[in-house]
Amino acid sequence: MGHPEWEEAISDFSSYLGLERGLSTNTVSSYVSDIRKLASAGKRHSPVDIDSADLSSFISEEGLNGVSRRTQARLLSSLRSFFRFLEIEYRTGKNPAEAVDFPKMSRRVPAVLSVEEIEKVLAGVDLSRPEGHRNRAILETLYSCGLRVSELTGLRISDLFLDEGFIRVVGKGDKQRLVPIGEPAIKAIRLYMEQSRRGYTSATEDILFLNRRGGRLSRQMVFLIIKNQCEASGITKEVSPHTFRHSFATHLIENGADLRAVQEMLGHENIATTEIYTHVDSRKWQDRILKFHPRNT
Repeated sequence: MGHPEWEEAISDFSSYLGLERGLSTNTVSSYVSDIRKLASAGKRHSPVDIDSADLSSFISEEGLNGVSRRTQARLLSSLRSFFRFLEIEYRTGKNPAEAVDFPKMSRRVPAVLSVEEIEKVLAGVDLSRPEGHRNRAILETLYSCGLRVSELTGLRISDLFLDEGFIRVVGKGDKQRLVPIGEPAIKAIRLYMEQSRRGYTSATEDILFLNRRGGRLSRQMVFLIIKNQCEASGITKEVSPHTFRHSFATHLIENGADLRAVQEMLGHENIATTEIYTHVDSRKWQDRILKFHPRNT
């Protein structure tokens, strides 16, 4: 059992993350775990007594250079959020995290498929197989809407507004957003529902993408579908469902889509997360600028 002041602060922080910020149970658990590490480090008996030197020492002891970027980013986010929370709650008049020079972490440019590779994967789906129309609809929807895999597996028939050309997506923190869906994906979904999806009546009857037993499709199964389809199409890159999301965003921005609009479609809370997709071919930017600059017309 930790020190009572730490336990109380951590408990309140957990409630704040879940109830006020609407973070998922897994994210809350990860943040709380990080703060418990700080409490266990024994720097101070109370979190309000932690200063910037304590935080710098803790970060150094954690050895952030030896862990993944995602783990690094989460730990630093946890610390910032915790001390911001203490500041909001008037438990302390200072935020020691503001005085700490956190390690700079370069954003890793995500792997993407080219438009030609996407077309190759989509065209390679064998529609004569029982699961063919479902798999084609999955791939088309991932690429058309830029969904996270959890958003795809949770997609419901009642979330489809195909005549109007959009779908309703439930993202992180149960936040809903409306995302446009293109005609190829609409056609693929309708074919799947006519050819493969009909006839299922179960507790999951409103879930769009089902497995062979009529249950909700798992995340792992979506990974496997994509892996197998890419291998069958001769794609040698390391590909996952997120690769289709990355490709969706990259291709939109390459073709001149507004960054704010892409942020909304992806469901990013912070536009800085979306800015990573501006790693487009510099030649395309150069050509576009030269084409539209008034001195070059």
